[in-house]
Amino acid sequence: MAPVLPLVLPLQARIRLAQGLWLLSWLLALTGGLTVLSSGHLLVQLWPLHTFLAPSCKFSTLPQVALAAGVVALGTGLVSAEASRSSLDAARYPPWREVLGPLLLASTIGGSGLLVFALGLALGLPGSLDTGLEEGLGTALTHYKDTEVPGHCHSKRLVDELQLRYHCCGRHGYKDWFVVQWVSNRYLDPNDQDVIDRLQSNVEGLYLTDGVPFSCCNPHSPRPCLQSRLSDPHVHPVFDPRQPSLNLWAQGCHEVLLGYLQGLASTLGSTLAVTSLLQALVLLGLRYLQTALEGLSGVIDGEGDAQGYLFPGGLRDMLKTAWQQGGLAHRPGPEETPEVPPKEGQPEA
Repeated sequence: MAPVLPLVLPLQARIRLAQGLWLLSWLLALTGGLTVLSSGHLLVQLWPLHTFLAPSCKFSTLPQVALAAGVVALGTGLVSAEASRSSLDAARYPPWREVLGPLLLASTIGGSGLLVFALGLALGLPGSLDTGLEEGLGTALTHYKDTEVPGHCHSKRLVDELQLRYHCCGRHGYKDWFVVQWVSNRYLDPNDQDVIDRLQSNVEGLYLTDGVPFSCCNPHSPRPCLQSRLSDPHVHPVFDPRQPSLNLWAQGCHEVLLGYLQGLASTLGSTLAVTSLLQALVLLGLRYLQTALEGLSGVIDGEGDAQGYLFPGGLRDMLKTAWQQGGLAHRPGPEETPEVPPKEGQPEA
């Protein structure tokens, strides 16, 4: 019963393998730590932005899974570094002989599974950001005026902070504020004729204006902030509506947030890819080192060649036997074939 993917390892090859594994293990611990930092940074950035994501958008799952995968990769790297270092010392390696096999199995199934899952999320979830931000920002703009409505009383503050922090205005531009009522009815005079006309100018009964909140104004602009009646050239003769960036933020919040969050997700995905590759190399090398040392009773400086492998030969034979038995399970044996009784009236042979 030959083992699966055997590799002959002389003494010097085993020593170089242990030294190389020690270096790769520390690199794995480093990338695992970077994964923890990247996913933590993305979680911190998403915390104040969850209001602007639709409930159906599962993008926040990515940093949570990546954080767990990074912690496991960090632990795997530290444990592998210590195990490969101990394998160079015959006095320090014996305690590892009993635990290295289960640790390899747990790291392969749990750690690698988490990394692959997180990497898949990093590749797939950023695509859902577009629709998630589209719906979430539209809802936030609609509830901007609801400063006294339970559940939405913080919408105005959050939207203003968003526009001031990310230098954006509206969902796709400043004109998005022209189609939503962003002034609360509490501050409207119901006896004012202009208010009455605006409320009656649309079927929804909304107070629509061609103005924007103060947070849309660019503080770097040398001119005063122009917030109201932006589409009337006679009111602001110096203001050119075709060049609003001279006074207002030019980009919409959807474009700004989409590029920012997808950039963070891309960085996290690259870190996860490097971490996955390093973990695969570390686990592969550690498996060969472990099986080679088992043939030498755990002494790395033992004379002669040692054979490392991925799986013992019995595993392949066991799977082959199980497959054959499964295929023959539905075939009755000769002793199981039922005898057909002779019909009445026919002479027996």
